[in-house]
Amino acid sequence: MEVKTVGIIGGGAWGTALGCALARGGHTVQVWAMEPDVTESINKEHENKRYLPGYKLFPTLTASCDIRQVATDKDFIIMASPSLYLADTIRRFIDVPNVADGRSIIGSLTKGFVPTENGPKFVLETMESALPECYKNATVYIAGPSHAEEVALGKITGLIAASEHHRNAIRMRDMMRVQGLMVYASFDTIGVQVCAAVKNVIAVVYGSLDALAETSDVFGDNTESLLLAAGLNEIQSIGFALGATHPQTFTSISGVGDLDVTCKSKYGRNRRFGQDIIKTDMLSRFENLDDLIANVKKVGYLPEGAIACKYVHQIAEEKKLRLPICDALYRVLNKELTPQECMMELVGRR
Repeated sequence: MEVKTVGIIGGGAWGTALGCALARGGHTVQVWAMEPDVTESINKEHENKRYLPGYKLFPTLTASCDIRQVATDKDFIIMASPSLYLADTIRRFIDVPNVADGRSIIGSLTKGFVPTENGPKFVLETMESALPECYKNATVYIAGPSHAEEVALGKITGLIAASEHHRNAIRMRDMMRVQGLMVYASFDTIGVQVCAAVKNVIAVVYGSLDALAETSDVFGDNTESLLLAAGLNEIQSIGFALGATHPQTFTSISGVGDLDVTCKSKYGRNRRFGQDIIKTDMLSRFENLDDLIANVKKVGYLPEGAIACKYVHQIAEEKKLRLPICDALYRVLNKELTPQECMMELVGRR
């Protein structure tokens, strides 16, 4: 394997875990984090105590609070920052020489849609609008069923590297093929990005159903499988409406694979949020969906599906899509429907 230099922009759980896997595989990896305590714990204790506590990191993984240093002289730069700050974060290092002249291959782990005055935008679209012109249609989106905890432990994980620039998709794939990671190239950037964003919406509903099923004579495992299958259909409907090019995207690990693990895994924040809606009356803390998004820190963790739900609703209205599950969650989060009414309405449909 050819050793590469990799900069990961974002010291959250997922960015840290992927950095650990790549360092374990022999690459030279540096993570940028805003918080000094994160960089200190990674460098001195080989653990991200703030975002990935309890998981020992590969010793050669290093971290820095200097974003320009982390981006400089890297073969690959991988964005792992929240969607709301994605463009602003990129603009902080676009003039480093290897980015200004397009030598670095740039990818992203960021999930969800990016809100703008003109409606929700895709992650790669947002990145390329902030990067130099040479990155037009050349960035790479990385997704798949990949909880950070298991990636940090080295458990076998499948990922997709998607780009309209076929060689960049393949180069990212080859760089990431280290012990524990099975990576495949895709050229359907829209389909892969839609899967990564919308599966979180379905997982919130799945979590609520799972919590209700614990004491219900109506809901059970069969119902959950019904919801998962119907949710995949809605993801596919959105994908094709927005320009997805490959039907197999939705039956691959970026589609059904990522949806399955997000709905069922004990690590899933969106599943947990759905459960908390039922078990702790989580939504009583918020007036409506906009209030939830504005004060999402009150949740205590980031439920990406709740945020993505707003933008899925906007897309559905614009494209005139019928999305019963996504629409039902939107109405629940907006306090137009109770979770129990939501479930009975969904299973009452033909």
